[in-house]
Order: sequence, then structure tokens, then C-alpha cells
Amino acid sequence: MVDTMVIALFRHGLTAENERKAYMGWTDAPLSENGRDKLQEKGRPIPEYEWICTSDLVRAKETAAYWFPDQKLWRKACFREINFGDWEGRTYEELKSLPDYRNWLNAPFKVSATNGESFKEMAQRVEEGWESLMKRAEQHHRIAIVTHGGVIRYLLSVYGAEIKNFWDYTIQPGEGIELIWSRKESFRRKERCTLLQEVAFTGKKAGH
Repeated sequence: MVDTMVIALFRHGLTAENERKAYMGWTDAPLSENGRDKLQEKGRPIPEYEWICTSDLVRAKETAAYWFPDQKLWRKACFREINFGDWEGRTYEELKSLPDYRNWLNAPFKVSATNGESFKEMAQRVEEGWESLMKRAEQHHRIAIVTHGGVIRYLLSVYGAEIKNFWDYTIQPGEGIELIWSRKESFRRKERCTLLQEVAFTGKKAGH
């Protein structure tokens, strides 16, 4: 009987906002043409997953639909990026003179974006989503989540194999990383995973 548990965290592909380094938490932007091209160049994930969950934002849904075209996708708003409020769609250069923005840069875990979401609020809803995976783990051993950079950083900081802080983790658009627990019971107890490993992709263009 298989007793391991694998949760793969995938970051959606590039958007035009990513390319110009703008904040885009809940902004429902699609993948850019460049982003779609890069997904095709990279190919699809080689490992198979039994259950696929995605943020309900279009950039995550489009990415998941490309990677897992023959599987049902479960959409969950709890795996959205943090909401940047009034700063959505704006860049550092556009915001750097604002006092509220400078305060947030100095203390991003304590200060919220103007009319946005606090880090604590984001963490709470992501944990609610994580709790829902506990129920899926009763039936499945390999689950994939297509989500956003901030969500992935948070989950790795809490459940990664080593104790690291939020900023120690970096995952590029269109990449994935697997969290592996050697025993499902450890996963159910919300312990740190046993192993982290990058997800391999086919490396072939679509249609080849």
C-alpha cells in the first residue's frame, strides 16, 4: 500500500503584467503571448497527478488547462495571490513615492497594501485551502495545485523540508516543485515535508 503523499505547487505562466513587473494579485489577467509560447516550449509536466486544483484566476486556469488538458480542474479562490488593492497593475517606479508603499516595503508581513489584503489574511485563506487537501488525501496520493508566487512561497516556508523564510524561496512562472511526505500521517498532521524536488517537463513544443 502506497503511504507517501505528494503535493506539487505550480506557478502560472507569464502575463503582460509579469513582464513589466507590475503587481497583479487579484487582477484577472490572461497569459501573454510570450507566456503561452514559453509554456509550449517547456512542455507538460512529466509526473502524473490524480487531482488538479487551480486558483480561480484566469492566468492559473489557462496554465492548468494547457498542462492537464484531459483532467478535471477544481477551482479554488483560496489559492489566489494576495490582493494588492490600489497597487494592482502598478510598478515599483509608479509607487515608490507613496508613504504607504514605502511602509509596506519595510514591513510587508505587518503592513497591508492600500485597500488590499494583509499577509495574515492571505495566509489564513491559503490554510483553508490546504485543509481541503487533507480530505482529498484520503483518496489520492498525488495532487497538483496551479497557483501564484506568493502562495507558493508561503506554503514552502510553512511546509518545506527545511526551515526557511518566505523570501528564501523563488519559483519562476511556468515552474513547479513537489513537496513529498514519506508518510501520509505526517501530511495530515501538517508537518514539514520529507523532500522537495523540482518538477520535470517534457521539453517539447505542443504538437511535436
